[in-house]
Amino acid sequence: MAEKIIPSPETLRELLRYEPDTGKLYWKERPREFFSSDRTWKAWNTRYADQRAFTSAEDRGYLRGAVFGTLFLAHRVAWAIAHGCWPEQDIDHINGDPSDNRLMNLREATRVENTRNRGKQRNNTSGYKGVGFHKASRKWRSYIVTSAGQKDLGLFNSPEEAHAAYVAAANKYHGEFANYG
Repeated sequence: MAEKIIPSPETLRELLRYEPDTGKLYWKERPREFFSSDRTWKAWNTRYADQRAFTSAEDRGYLRGAVFGTLFLAHRVAWAIAHGCWPEQDIDHINGDPSDNRLMNLREATRVENTRNRGKQRNNTSGYKGVGFHKASRKWRSYIVTSAGQKDLGLFNSPEEAHAAYVAAANKYHGEFANYG
């Protein structure tokens, strides 16, 4: 199996133009030394130079594309171009939109921090993150996941009250990575 080629940020800057205000990546015209023949060099530049790059969305909505035959996520490439180094941790999309790669929407985060910034689960039935119906008591249960595990926040008469308890706990335990769903 071929080893994955990870281009340096300098090489990425030669190949791509990143617009930090829009989050979009564009292919630059490539110099001749990147190609084995004049024909492939001219054909590539005719087809791709100044065109949007990294526009293919994967299942979760993250944009991706290939450099030298290796797939990369657009937000990681944007980070490397903007900061001059590949990220050492996850890159969190602050607003939760995995296709929004504006520099102001990206921040380096641990896996735990990145997970805290997730919205409510798709199978959520209450309409609120951190809230579920407790059948035995016929009340709304509020809970949050912390570094110590799942923490019960109590039972409430309405989902709105339960969610208010979740919001307060998210501010306390998740800080700047709190996401209220």
